[in-house]
Amino acid sequence: MTLTLQDLKSHLWDCAEILRGSAVDRTDWKAYILPLLFFKRICDVWDEEAAEAAKLFGDADPVEFPEVHRFTVPEGCHWRDVRETPANIGAALSRAMREIERANPETLYRVFGAADWGNREMLTDEILKDLIEGLSGVALGNQAVGTDILGDAYEYLIGKFADITKRKKAGEFYTPRSVVRMMVEILDPKEGESIYDPACGTGGMLLGAIAHVRQAGGDPRTFFGKIHGQEKNLTTASIARMNLVLHGIEDYQIVRE
Repeated sequence: MTLTLQDLKSHLWDCAEILRGSAVDRTDWKAYILPLLFFKRICDVWDEEAAEAAKLFGDADPVEFPEVHRFTVPEGCHWRDVRETPANIGAALSRAMREIERANPETLYRVFGAADWGNREMLTDEILKDLIEGLSGVALGNQAVGTDILGDAYEYLIGKFADITKRKKAGEFYTPRSVVRMMVEILDPKEGESIYDPACGTGGMLLGAIAHVRQAGGDPRTFFGKIHGQEKNLTTASIARMNLVLHGIEDYQIVRE
């Protein structure tokens, strides 16, 4: 069943609200919810790719055909492995995320950020179990949620997290989308040009430029390899990387300086 954008937004925010029962400050929710969402998406897409490989190769182990996957998910690091972990779930999550980053150095370098998943005073096993079960209740593969829908839902979460963050601090990672649209219209990027944002935050300007070209009838793929952003905050840079990937953007560079 294909999810509507509104249904997905509602479900994801309900999952975020689970953190109310934790010791994590609301201004830090984004550092936990967004990586979890990204982790679930990668694993659900991996499962779809494995199912397609099974149709092609029969009973052969899909692990033997890594070329069918966009991203590598090492053995023992899948969402279901973490879901089945009985205790010390934060440590299992942290390990899975780090191993996925190591297995995809060109595309997922430091993409999950630096949240302290192992701090059991901040995040108990009970809270993490509830979070994981909440997200397990929605399919996030390509067949259930298209790139456009998931990307919009991710942007919705970023906006919600900005709303519950102090105005000054929110401005460090989030530019209102009305401002992004205005700036993109002034810049009027063209198909095939390079895009660079020296303070890219969560990547809104980069995505806005790509959307501008798409709406003008251009091919956004001509930007691949020419998308560059710079962001000093580790968590924000990670969110930008996830944001681009979830919007279907390939071959980009976000540096932390």
